[in-house]
Amino acid sequence: MGGSVVDLLHWRNVKQSGLVFGSLLLLLFSLTQFSVVSVIAYLALAVLSATISFRVYKSVLQAVQKTDEGHPLKAYLEVEIALSADQISKYVDKTQLYINFTMKELRRLFLVQDLVDSIKFAVLMWLLTYVGALFNGLTLLILAVVSMFTMPLVYEKYQTQIDQYLGLVRTQVNAIMGKIREKVPGAKKKE
Repeated sequence: MGGSVVDLLHWRNVKQSGLVFGSLLLLLFSLTQFSVVSVIAYLALAVLSATISFRVYKSVLQAVQKTDEGHPLKAYLEVEIALSADQISKYVDKTQLYINFTMKELRRLFLVQDLVDSIKFAVLMWLLTYVGALFNGLTLLILAVVSMFTMPLVYEKYQTQIDQYLGLVRTQVNAIMGKIREKVPGAKKKE
């Protein structure tokens, strides 16, 4: 599945990527105008309208042609969609690992195990207050989706220039962090 997501984001199949990208943007823009309940209800009505219309069309077609092909969506009705206990267990185990890691990391940051990391976290939270003042969560989600579908292409096209500038930024950040570690008592990394 990981490969198929990468293929989607890198636009290997333009039609499929365009469909997913367009659908996600339509859903997110719909959520900016309507409540979640309304969007889900409208989507369900749209799908039901399409499937009922298709079923009635095929039934009328079978009656006119005097054929007996059966239910037109029978193949989809017979597809197994239940999750096995193993699959559920695997996903729950992965989720538990992420939750435990996040809780340990937050405990480490809030209880100031490493002063520099906690200060970095505080600066990040402070910056996020400004981001939160400028954008709501849905706008950030829309920007994230647009970025996910555009940034890989931009990076592939301009990889050498981007890597060069990222290297310069990384060097500057490391130099500044080194100066901060030297000046803040107790901030030096334990070796």
